[in-house]
Amino acid sequence: MAAIVGWCTNWLAIQMSFYPVQFIGLGIVGWQGVIPRKSEKMAHICIDRTLQQFGNLNEVYRKLEPQRIVEQIVSQVTPRLDEYIDEVMYEIQPVLWDNMPLFLRNRIYQWAREQLPSRIETMVEDFGDDLNDLVDLKALLSRELATHPDLMNRIFKEAGSVELNSVINKGAIIGGLLGAALVPFWVRYPEPWLLPLGGFLVGFATNWLAINLIFSPLRPRRLLFWRIQGLFLRRQPEISEIWSRLVAEELITVEKVADAMIHGKHGDRTRTIIQKHLRPLLDNTVMMKLTTQVAIGMTGYTDLKKAMNNKAVLATQDVFCDPAFNRERAPVVASVLSQQMKGLGPEEFQDILRPAFREEELQLMVIGGIFGALAGALQFALLHLAA
Repeated sequence: MAAIVGWCTNWLAIQMSFYPVQFIGLGIVGWQGVIPRKSEKMAHICIDRTLQQFGNLNEVYRKLEPQRIVEQIVSQVTPRLDEYIDEVMYEIQPVLWDNMPLFLRNRIYQWAREQLPSRIETMVEDFGDDLNDLVDLKALLSRELATHPDLMNRIFKEAGSVELNSVINKGAIIGGLLGAALVPFWVRYPEPWLLPLGGFLVGFATNWLAINLIFSPLRPRRLLFWRIQGLFLRRQPEISEIWSRLVAEELITVEKVADAMIHGKHGDRTRTIIQKHLRPLLDNTVMMKLTTQVAIGMTGYTDLKKAMNNKAVLATQDVFCDPAFNRERAPVVASVLSQQMKGLGPEEFQDILRPAFREEELQLMVIGGIFGALAGALQFALLHLAA
């Protein structure tokens, strides 16, 4: 019975770490999985321990190969450049655009296509110099985890599946050993309170051991013929690879970083950079400039420039929504994270997960104890009925 209690309480502790994803309860009475509740804190710690030690986002950006980003933007925007110009002109001055000679329109399209690569290249260079100031990475993580609270669950489940199953199975062994130690006391003192009390101790102790098996000892130690270390710490290289890949695929994607640049607290600065480099596509088209200024006046021309600016921002943002491009660049971000996580000391690696659990450990252990006490009471009732 103690072995069953040990297995069940460890299983329950693991489940309560992940579920429920959203808080269930009334007021302060209720529960939410430890990882969903603390996911933002854990993600911030991860970034503090990895990207910030690496240097900054500008360094990561350089590893993303800016020239590849230029090629992506040009390849995505060029086929639709005529369409973008048409959309703006029909929105602001449809009559003028309809009556403009076809050769003049084609001249404008051609000039824009010729100028686009150089404009994009200088824009990408500007972003590379200022990216660390343009993106609030912690705000990005907070937003994503608030919108998708199950993300961190999936990351930890895949990264730590081996360790979590090991902890559950070890609960049966530990519970069985504790139950065997309880037998002499039960034989000598078969009191009604002993089995519930023993069950509480078994449930409490197995949950305590389960949590500590994940994180302790920090460094390898030899016990007789065994070399022991915290389960997560023992597999730091493998877990770093899995963790980094999932974070790069789910949280810090090129698309989400680009969205944070445009819509984050520094979005105005980002839009200014985009407009600074793409505005000449309109301003330097001499024939278009002269024609439109004569036809619609300076006020109308100003409106046209604003519309072109807005279209430039939207077009740039749409470029990074390409799933194939995000999948292609994700390994670059993952390699940066993985490289740093593998280089963390045991204390720093443990801190990615342990601080969140430390605040909830006592509750998990008490709940395990209550479950064990109920099992002990049930066992005593069954023995009493059998007698």
